[in-house]
Parts: sequence; C-alpha cells; structure tokens
Amino acid sequence: MKKTFLITAALLMVGGFAQAEEQTLPDTLMKPQPLAPQATAEILGADGEPVGGASFYQGPLGVLAEISVRNLPPGKHGLHMHSVGTCDHNDHFKSASGHINPTEKEHGYLNPNGPDYGDLPNLIVAADGTAKLELFIPQLDIMGDGKATLLDEDGSALMIHENPDDHKTQPIGGAGARIACGVVVKLDY
Repeated sequence: MKKTFLITAALLMVGGFAQAEEQTLPDTLMKPQPLAPQATAEILGADGEPVGGASFYQGPLGVLAEISVRNLPPGKHGLHMHSVGTCDHNDHFKSASGHINPTEKEHGYLNPNGPDYGDLPNLIVAADGTAKLELFIPQLDIMGDGKATLLDEDGSALMIHENPDDHKTQPIGGAGARIACGVVVKLDY
C-alpha cells in the first residue's frame, strides 16, 4: 500500500497562492525502522554485582553491539562471546563455557588458523574504570539466519577478562581470568 503526501519543498507563488505537488512515496520509506535492541545483557562483576550492560541490534549482515561498563580495572581487557548463557560468579563464570566456535577455528584475529566466532576486539577501560564500545560482529546473528546465534538453545554470554587479548595465543590470547560476564537475553516488545 502506497501513502500519498503533500510535498511543498519548492513553493511557487501563482496569483498569491502556494502550489503544492502531490507525490507517492514507496512503502519501504513508510516502514518504521527498529530503534530498540533485540537483545541485552546485564554485565556482572566477579562479586556478582552489576558493572554495566550491553545492547545487541540485528542488522542484515550481522550484529551491532553497544557495551558500557563501570568499576573495572583500567587498561585493555579481552572481550569474547561465550557459548553458554550462564554467568555464575561463584564458579568464576566458567559455566559460560568456551567461545562460540561452530567452525572449530583457533583463537585470534592474528592467527592464520583463526579467528573463532567468539573473538572480539579488546575493551579499553579508562582510568576512571569506565568504558563504552560500539562494534559490529558480522559472524553472529541474534536469532539465527544461517549463522552462529547468540540466542540458540543454551544462549550465550559476553565475557570480559582481566588481561588484554594478544589475538594469537591459544586458547584465549592470554586474556587471563574472567572478571565480568553478561548473559544475552532476547527482548520482546
């Protein structure tokens, strides 16, 4: 169904009256664009208390993620997507399992046999303990469209490690202990 609008971009004065031109716009311009995330994660610190959050937006070629944290140690921290949607601080977040890795590639952007699907860039935390990051994750989908998904049967988790990821050392780039974790959950509107 096409919508008709009165366009008055250029006013032509004819006899003291403005002339307006009627145009029909295509349906694609009439559909509202999604502004809200399709999934989120509350990020918990090692003590189980909230330290931030993440929002995930499905795009036609992957997932756009926005991450915001506070009260973390300054510096670079490994950031990965883990294959199980569980964040139990009592087991140091080990219940989140390893990286999302359906192709069984090795870890690391700089590894000729990698990267795996859970690999992400490092999170850089400022001196005040805060960080904000927006990144595109082309290898994943939120619900699945022929790719690995964040919301499969056992879910997924966003993991922050204590050290930087060197993007080549196995199995996690030397990123060390897991210091923060967020279970990815679907939002229904």
